Amino acid sequence: MGILHDDVVIIRQSEKERDLSIITVNCPDKTGLGCDLCRIILFFGLNIVKGDLSTDGKWCYIVFWVAGNSSTRWDLLKKRLLGVCPSFYSASGILYYRPELQQTPRPPDVFLLKLCCHDRRGLLHNVTEVLCELELTIKKVKVSTTPDGRVIDLFFVTDTRELLHTNKRKEDTYDHLKAVMGDVMISCDIEMVGPEITACSQESSLLPTTITDDMLHLEIPDELPNSLTSSSVSVTMDNSLSPAHTLVQIACRDHKGLLYDIMRTLKDYNIKRRNCEIDLFIVQADGKKLVDTKIQRALSSHLEVELLRPLRVAVVSRGPDTELLVANPVELSGKGRPLVFHDITLALKMLKSCIFSAEIRRHMIGDREFEVYRVLLDEGESLSIPRGKIEEAVWNVLMGWD
Repeated sequence: MGILHDDVVIIRQSEKERDLSIITVNCPDKTGLGCDLCRIILFFGLNIVKGDLSTDGKWCYIVFWVAGNSSTRWDLLKKRLLGVCPSFYSASGILYYRPELQQTPRPPDVFLLKLCCHDRRGLLHNVTEVLCELELTIKKVKVSTTPDGRVIDLFFVTDTRELLHTNKRKEDTYDHLKAVMGDVMISCDIEMVGPEITACSQESSLLPTTITDDMLHLEIPDELPNSLTSSSVSVTMDNSLSPAHTLVQIACRDHKGLLYDIMRTLKDYNIKRRNCEIDLFIVQADGKKLVDTKIQRALSSHLEVELLRPLRVAVVSRGPDTELLVANPVELSGKGRPLVFHDITLALKMLKSCIFSAEIRRHMIGDREFEVYRVLLDEGESLSIPRGKIEEAVWNVLMGWD
């Protein structure tokens, strides 16, 4: 049976601001599809309040109830969601799934956005917010402040719209940045960079031992401030309630990106979900129930860790200076949670804390890859704010908590 292209993704916008919008996806299934969809919805700043996912292993039907805002670009959201759905084959206006047509997508072009400007409080967040609105994904960043008060920002970005190679798109980016920055902007240059420059930008700098030992460990911490966790997490599995599926029941405090965190964990374990509301009915990639107790314990433990601390936040001493570190787990597919840098800069802006320098790098800790954000705070500003308050403020913004 075929399906019309317009019916693959259907978005019903809420008529009232406080009501929920409904996103429906009806397409062939693939392992990790739920994770990919949730990541895009999170990238657009939407919160999934409720979800219903079902599949027979070949075709899936997914419904998300999301809380949005008046600035949500629904047409672009639909286009991005369509982009991660398995491809179809057109025949007389009806589209059929053809697995043999599935191709590995070409890696997106990387551009270097070099911004030179006079410093002011909240500037980095303003720039980051503009880049997010323009759908420019920040892959790497290097921010430094010169002794004369100027800031040099180096952003390695990819363009979701794949238009940054055109003069019009570059001019539009410049105009948006100029409108926000005003007279503090000195210069703005955008150029495509080759693989050798990108590889150089990804070279890892050394992380403090305390970070690798404490902040990024993959076990459930025995002692951790309650303000830096999602409270208690309970994961149980049951094979008695369904003849074909393993039931996974999860109880934890809600946070921004919760469904994404669950889906990315299942995706990395090569698990397929069959239904999702409050409980998850899952099968392994081979379509069988999860009966191996060792695998059950490993998956349960992994889910508990990822939901207890979906990101790691710490404020440490870097000589006489104060450094904020945030570690974002990277999926096996190479992608991570979106808008992390946006939320970090927002939290620091709310604290009225100035940023002296910032850097994003990827680090392998054991066999796990993390995207680590290192932010060196202005010495004069950071001394007036307790470290615990900085950690808690950043964590709360990342989790979507008041």
